[in-house]
Amino acid sequence: MKNFEKNVILITGAGMGLGLATAWEAAALGAKLVLVDYNEEALQKAKSDLTKDYSGLEVLIIKADVSKEEEVKAYVNETIEKFGQIDGFYNNAGIEGKQASITEYDIDIFKKVVDINLMGVYYGLRYVLPHMQERKYGRIVNVASVGGIRGVMNQMPYVASKHAVSGMTKNTALEYAQYGITSNAIAPGAILTPMVAEAFKQVNPADPQAAEKDYAQANPAKRLGLPAEVAKVVCFLLSKDCSYVNGQTIAIDGGQSNSYGNV
Repeated sequence: MKNFEKNVILITGAGMGLGLATAWEAAALGAKLVLVDYNEEALQKAKSDLTKDYSGLEVLIIKADVSKEEEVKAYVNETIEKFGQIDGFYNNAGIEGKQASITEYDIDIFKKVVDINLMGVYYGLRYVLPHMQERKYGRIVNVASVGGIRGVMNQMPYVASKHAVSGMTKNTALEYAQYGITSNAIAPGAILTPMVAEAFKQVNPADPQAAEKDYAQANPAKRLGLPAEVAKVVCFLLSKDCSYVNGQTIAIDGGQSNSYGNV
């Protein structure tokens, strides 16, 4: 069933990980894609691979740094110029930063995490929302994290920025639901993406796979999640079927957040 036929889905952080997985799922559902990333080589590969598997797929790739307001404004404008509309916006680009205690955290890295994870998401909302408001329709999915619903040791800026994403998601729902726009966030747990793999290298440089196995043991599912599992949830939230789910931060973590208490 082509749920996204004639829909334009804009994805940031689309070169790898959760963004790329969602691009594949959206392509299978018939979407026209706009893929945004700072890594042009990854974007070119994504477009090449997608168009090989999906003949006739329309894909626009845009190199942009989401922490720079003018580049965000430009990727939104370029999308409108190319396709005339934005039906779904997957506001996904983000970084983890480094792992360090609160008092030892490198200030420059702290600011970079906030610039990308918080301001990058805000800039996306700032320039996509007016277009959706004019059309009286839109679906937005921001990426928080389990770090957006609880604390995570040695990741102060990541946790702060992801809690902010959850808050911005709620405010967007309150302010824009009247215009036919839904705004939700996802809170993935440990999903097998390049970013998570790098985190395990920081936890245990000598044996990252051991760190991964240790982490998985605390999960009710006894495993880590797959990007494709997240992509299916995201695509529902980006679809017309998601008409009355709004302002929510949805954990995708195998049930692990149930052990954290109320979220």
